[in-house]
Amino acid sequence: MKKYTFSGTASRLAAALLGAAAMSCAVGAQAATNIEVWYSLNPHNRQVFEKLVGQFNRKQDGVHVALKSYDSSAALESALAAAAHGKNTPNLVQLDDNHAPDELAQRSYILPLYQLLAKYPIKNVKWFLAPEHAFMRDSRGRLLAFPYMVDIPVMYYNIGAFKTAGLNPATPQRTWIGLQGQLVQLANHGSRKCPLTSDEPVSIHLENLAAVNNQLYLTDDNGLAVKSSPKAKYHYSHGKKVRVETSAGAPSFPLDLLYIRHLSMMVTWARNELLVKPQLRGNPTQRFADRECAVLMSSSSNIGMFRDARGLDFGVSGLPYYPEATSQPGDPFVGGSALWAVDKHPVAENKATAELLNWLAQPDNAATWYQNTGFLPVTAQAYSATPQGYYKNLGNWQSLVADYARRPKDTERGFKVANYPQIKAMFRAHLERALNGQDPAVTALGSAGAEANRLSRSPR
Repeated sequence: MKKYTFSGTASRLAAALLGAAAMSCAVGAQAATNIEVWYSLNPHNRQVFEKLVGQFNRKQDGVHVALKSYDSSAALESALAAAAHGKNTPNLVQLDDNHAPDELAQRSYILPLYQLLAKYPIKNVKWFLAPEHAFMRDSRGRLLAFPYMVDIPVMYYNIGAFKTAGLNPATPQRTWIGLQGQLVQLANHGSRKCPLTSDEPVSIHLENLAAVNNQLYLTDDNGLAVKSSPKAKYHYSHGKKVRVETSAGAPSFPLDLLYIRHLSMMVTWARNELLVKPQLRGNPTQRFADRECAVLMSSSSNIGMFRDARGLDFGVSGLPYYPEATSQPGDPFVGGSALWAVDKHPVAENKATAELLNWLAQPDNAATWYQNTGFLPVTAQAYSATPQGYYKNLGNWQSLVADYARRPKDTERGFKVANYPQIKAMFRAHLERALNGQDPAVTALGSAGAEANRLSRSPR
């Protein structure tokens, strides 16, 4: 075969053509806009999220998403605070609901979602969560962050454990006193080591004790009312509106007789080992997944993990209530976290960030996230795209979810108060003292309420 060689002018021309081709390939390879997302999820949900983002990266070549996972939300917040002083902030970051979203939005590095979507709208999408919910919305009702990791507290139950105990039907009762009788039977028939446990004591025994019993958690309409000059504020107690005198500028925590009665009962349960305190015997969610615990009160975001747990036959129910306080249980507050857009990035990156959010909000992708995690649906389309078969073995999960698309009652909308992360940590410490027998319920709640009222009025 005859070989041709380049020489002289021809050689220089060939080199130029090869160089142009190489440059064209390089430009094409660099055409994608790179963005970064920081997040903190449990191992199961992290895998679901990473798989979805991987699909996004493969299905188009205009945007490339780099992911950075943190072991906890505290570690993420610490890294974000350090990055905010430099130029290495992410484009999207998962932040927990601190019950003061207006303050989060005022951080110098935050770009509120409604501003981002005003330039790059997500079309043909209806948010699932009714807009009257306070979650990640400012005082004007504008959405501040992408409501992607929204959860609710639920009651999980091991169907096999209930059957072994001879409970028919094999479902938990919705009243606290009715559940107590079942826990005794569970403890006496196969579940002595762990009849009931929880990893969210403040959510179960304080925050949502109010919401589920159709009472306000805070005065001043759960802190959602417009604040002006000093005036009397109100809360609901046993269905009646009660006047409470407070100073201006912050709501108060009326931890009244309902809370004292409930915590006293929980102290009795702990003393008799019907309620197993999580710090005594490891991770409550893992113990439930391993079929050690009969009942678990925890976040709905564990549903995906439990569905994948080998040999676990479980159902989902609403939290218990007190019929003396309400004839029908209310819905718990929504909580969890959301994806916040970070400001001071180039226009191309902001547009790429919106493209990722748009893709995550599409019906099939949003339905995959909902079905495989247990977070509430991002959109109404995701809920509609979920087949009935998904709910077949999940107890009351479908009806619990459906409630959040409707307008909530005033006691269910959520609450806003300053410095709540510190308040919640303090509440947990007081609950633990009570459950450990160190303080009577009335003393623990009295001290917790006074300290919460002080913290809510402290400088931010």
